[in-house]
Amino acid sequence: MSNPFMMPPTGFGPGSQPLDQQEDALDYMALPQDMRTYSPRIPETDGLEDRDIQPALALLAQVAEAAGRIGRAGGTALFDLAPLNDANRALIAETLGSGEVAAKIHGIPAIAVQESVFAGIWILQSAAGTQIAVGAVPDCVTQAPFAPQRAGRGQAALDGPGIINAPSILVELNDKSAQFSASAPLHVINLTLLPHSDEDLTALDQGLGQGGVTILSRGYGNCRITATALAHVWRVQFFNSQDTLILDTFEVTTIPEVACAAPEDLSDSSARLSQVLEAIR
Repeated sequence: MSNPFMMPPTGFGPGSQPLDQQEDALDYMALPQDMRTYSPRIPETDGLEDRDIQPALALLAQVAEAAGRIGRAGGTALFDLAPLNDANRALIAETLGSGEVAAKIHGIPAIAVQESVFAGIWILQSAAGTQIAVGAVPDCVTQAPFAPQRAGRGQAALDGPGIINAPSILVELNDKSAQFSASAPLHVINLTLLPHSDEDLTALDQGLGQGGVTILSRGYGNCRITATALAHVWRVQFFNSQDTLILDTFEVTTIPEVACAAPEDLSDSSARLSQVLEAIR
């Protein structure tokens, strides 16, 4: 009786053919890189006496306590660095570092917001001074984000050739803005899934205008969040690690969730910052 098993033919399959020329080699897409991860930051205190850095340590202990409390019960807290000298401010800056989320608030004074490596703990810098804010998002971000830096033209922006879906999208956003309630479900318009032209995007940008807050969240790719001049309407754009736009949306909300630290993040930041303070002491 013959054996039904047969050896596979030779000369087929991966690796069977020589790659003599460079252009014949497989060209794989580059893998994502530079994802941020948490690592403890133990600042250098050599040459500093304990009494010299006590004000900074005391303030950071208050920040850690506030993060834990806010993680459990919500709210925000604000700490002013004005009473501290340069050495204590430098210690705080080195301890907190720079995290994934940054924002720019256009106003008087303008405010630069930078999340620390501890999620939910933010550094606010302006002409008025430097402060530390603790919370899902600093209060200054949500105070007047839709104050127009560039006023929207509304329906007047829709005149021109090549416009397909911009009129209906603008009507929908105006309707949701007028009827907005903080308790209502999040309303999202996904431009990535809708047919639209370049002229549509230009018309929507001009029709909605630009508000007073721009947020950048860096992580596995980037997320750019821009307040429009229409109340409660945000433009949220996601880019992959190759800086290619992969998701383009409008969100009608108080603040997009992607910009906020979760309660669990704040509780975790409280514990991590307390551990760092123990190591410094």
